[in-house]
Order: sequence, then structure tokens, then C-alpha cells
Amino acid sequence: MADIDVTDPALFEEYTREVPATETRYGGRYLGRGGLTKVLEGDWHRIRLVILEFPDMNSLIAWYESPEYAPLKAIRERSATSTIVALEGVASH
Repeated sequence: MADIDVTDPALFEEYTREVPATETRYGGRYLGRGGLTKVLEGDWHRIRLVILEFPDMNSLIAWYESPEYAPLKAIRERSATSTIVALEGVASH
């Protein structure tokens, strides 16, 4: 899950255009990306929430540390302030 505050929309557009192909290579898929959010409890001020699903934590880490993602990560870091959290999912029955 990524909580993103975009500070340079033009540069961030490059990131959002290029990053999906890198995630797909590692089994990632979007569950939510920049859609409408409603805070039900607590205090949260970010504008853009992104939720990705990967087959497992190893796939997520492999993508995050991949050479394909490295230049895009640098773009994201220049164009937004982000908090990124990885959560291991629940095994299905």
C-alpha cells in the first residue's frame, strides 16, 4: 500500500505511465489506484492511495529492488512524498 502526496504532477505522470509494466512482470496488480477515498475514522490527509497485490512478499521485494523499477523509483522520489507499507496477506482456504 502506498500513501502518496504528489508534489510535481508532470513528472509523476511519467512514473504512473511507466510503472505498471514493471509491476506486471513480478505478478503485481492494482486493487486501487488514486480513486476516491473516504476517511471513516482517524485523521488522514493524503490525496492518493495505491493498493497493489503481489503473489507473495518475495515477489513484491523482487519488484521493489529490481533494476527495472530503480529509475522509476527515483522519479517517484523526486515528484512525490510517499509512505509505503508491505503487508503479508492471508492464505486462502
